[in-house]
Amino acid sequence: MTPAEYIQLKAFARVDGAMLAVLWVASFVCCIVGLRTPLYSMVALGLMVATPFFVGRRLMKFRDFGLGGIISFARGWGYSVYVFFYAAVLLALAQYVYFAYIDQGYMVQTFSKLLASPEARQLAQQYGIQETLKEGLEQFGQMRPIDYALNVLTVNIMAGMLLGMPIAAMLQRRSVEG
Repeated sequence: MTPAEYIQLKAFARVDGAMLAVLWVASFVCCIVGLRTPLYSMVALGLMVATPFFVGRRLMKFRDFGLGGIISFARGWGYSVYVFFYAAVLLALAQYVYFAYIDQGYMVQTFSKLLASPEARQLAQQYGIQETLKEGLEQFGQMRPIDYALNVLTVNIMAGMLLGMPIAAMLQRRSVEG
């Protein structure tokens, strides 16, 4: 890959990463709202499941319009990893802002209320995980906003590296057909 081709790949990936970040931030917002309104939790899940399809669609557009219909596995994987990386950075920034300035303990309080319900207590007791849930909630409450953001950043970059492989493998094309 020439330096110009590398610059082109990164430019397309930055734009598509920003669009994926919008999808992820919308999913995050739906997840927060879904703590009170379960329908939004389903929307959040749907948006997350749409991620590999979205990246695949954007890779297809990059291949067809930016590269004339030909892309190798390595270039497709590199593009996908960059898209996930840029989106992960933007999502981590959004989550940092949310947890530092907006949340004010809302998530921890909501999870505490959920786990204090009779149904949740009974379920935890049946599986013998009362202490584990209590410790997890305490740790969750002690995390700093930057901890949330860095954790999500790491997970999303790793997920992008893994998801990028099948996406690139399915969309690679060595020659233009027809």
